[in-house]
Amino acid sequence: MTHPRLAPGVAVVAVPGRGPAVRTADGEFLRVATGGVPERLLLDRLSGAGNAGGHGDPDGAEDVPPGLGRLLAAFASAGYTRTGPGGDRPRTGWPAPLRTVWLLGDAVLTAPLAECLRTAGAAPRTAAPEEVAALVRGGGPGAGRPAAVVWCLDGPVPPGLWDDADRLPALGTAWLRCHREGRQVWIEPPAVTAGDVTSAHVRLRRLAATPAHRELAAYWDGERITGDDRLTTPASAALTAALLAGDLAAWARGGFPDPAPGSPPARRRLRRVDLNGLTVTEHPVLPVPDVAPLPTPPAPLPRPRSAA
Repeated sequence: MTHPRLAPGVAVVAVPGRGPAVRTADGEFLRVATGGVPERLLLDRLSGAGNAGGHGDPDGAEDVPPGLGRLLAAFASAGYTRTGPGGDRPRTGWPAPLRTVWLLGDAVLTAPLAECLRTAGAAPRTAAPEEVAALVRGGGPGAGRPAAVVWCLDGPVPPGLWDDADRLPALGTAWLRCHREGRQVWIEPPAVTAGDVTSAHVRLRRLAATPAHRELAAYWDGERITGDDRLTTPASAALTAALLAGDLAAWARGGFPDPAPGSPPARRRLRRVDLNGLTVTEHPVLPVPDVAPLPTPPAPLPRPRSAA
């Protein structure tokens, strides 16, 4: 016997004077036409109460209106219910070939990220920049080769630090990263294949998008004098870690979900976390095409000699 249970995030509510309605996991309300099936019977069956009172399977039980079976089948077809003796368990599985994740950077961000990944079923471990360089140059480990590398910085990115890691997607390793600039944390798009957005692309796009490109370049590369820059709190670190872990889990489990209307897809999405109010904004970002080298100018023609 299989017992229907509402899918995670789905709810059914009794609306006075209008009958039952479904609230989908995405927050949309849909009215339910019961077709003569008593509302209370439907609600009891979806809550599990109707499964323990001897009603049995609605498709074969004589004391249950035949329309209930069709109604429950429609719920299942729409993905609003699941079946199983104990209901649904939280999804924690992580594909075994993709479990190894290297974490680099500042512990204030990598520690909560490691906890998120372990809870989701991954196997994160701390790595060093030298290991990433060896991995890119073909000297990395075989069996311990990571499926993904995540680099988190509690400050701006030093020049050239991520150059080696930008080559990881072309080698089959997912590449995720974030860094903080003052009271803003930038979470760059996950790069999982050749042609995805790299940190170099984000850098170029941000410089092109601001009239203060000279100042921004100097902030990244030049001498900086700052006040108290200890701005990352446990709350902001947890939010940043959760966003990164969500991206990584979606990739490992088969692909990123379709974006909401008006939002860029995950692999083209630059997120900015405002540490003042822990708000997140999304900005589309595209790869920067390689620039073709300038052609070599032709050698100048010899000057004609004048007649004597």
